[in-house]
Amino acid sequence: MSMTTIDFSGRRVLVTAGASGIGLAIATAMKDLGADVFVTDVNAEAVDLAKASGFLAGVSDAADEAQVRSLMTSVYDNLGGLDVLVNNAGIAGPTGPVELLDSAAWKATFDVNIHGQFYCVKYALPMLRQSPEASVINLSSAAGRLGMAGRTPYSASKWAVIGFTKSLAIELGAEGIRVNAICPGAVDGPRIEAVIQAKADMVGRPVDEVAALYRAQSALGRLIDATDIANMAVFLSSPWARNVNGQAMAVDGDTSKLF
Repeated sequence: MSMTTIDFSGRRVLVTAGASGIGLAIATAMKDLGADVFVTDVNAEAVDLAKASGFLAGVSDAADEAQVRSLMTSVYDNLGGLDVLVNNAGIAGPTGPVELLDSAAWKATFDVNIHGQFYCVKYALPMLRQSPEASVINLSSAAGRLGMAGRTPYSASKWAVIGFTKSLAIELGAEGIRVNAICPGAVDGPRIEAVIQAKADMVGRPVDEVAALYRAQSALGRLIDATDIANMAVFLSSPWARNVNGQAMAVDGDTSKLF
């Protein structure tokens, strides 16, 4: 089977935080392959733009359990069911020494990065159980398998995603529901630029110097593109990956240490 034969016609997909960045790249890749894609985002303006681009879309905060419950009702009303859940919603969280971190900012990082994934899986499961090829993809990070000084809330929450993923893969595998994670490296875009600026402020070094260190984290010496993450999401949700379950797939150019 060649890559050109992938056809997602009839596949029903939900991508959280899918109206921009990595989420939009994943949603676009799925849609281009024929899937019916519903995207959700906290940014109402981005949701409007997604609708204008032909996506089914709605405003929802993954960290709010009641909103996620309502979201799944909307997904069912619009798609009639669900085959692929992409838990992409996440925030960078605060940067700084652990003793100086704001407790509310710490909690907010976990509320989005891991609690939001729990809510989405919990309320999507009735639909996923009706699918013959159900797949859940949780976005973790290279920081979900490596330590990262000054980014403890982000790294800890992304490690939690891996534990959640592997446990769910065992729990749901007997029902034919596959659960995998993607661990991106530093993905080019506004978000990593903000992270680099915050890290530069923390360590007192020029932004350009810190940006170069972020590129050098990868053996390939470059940042990752959002389309690279989308390609992995397509693979994991396709029949090609029918026996890939409970895995944390790194898309990071071979990163062994984080700055």
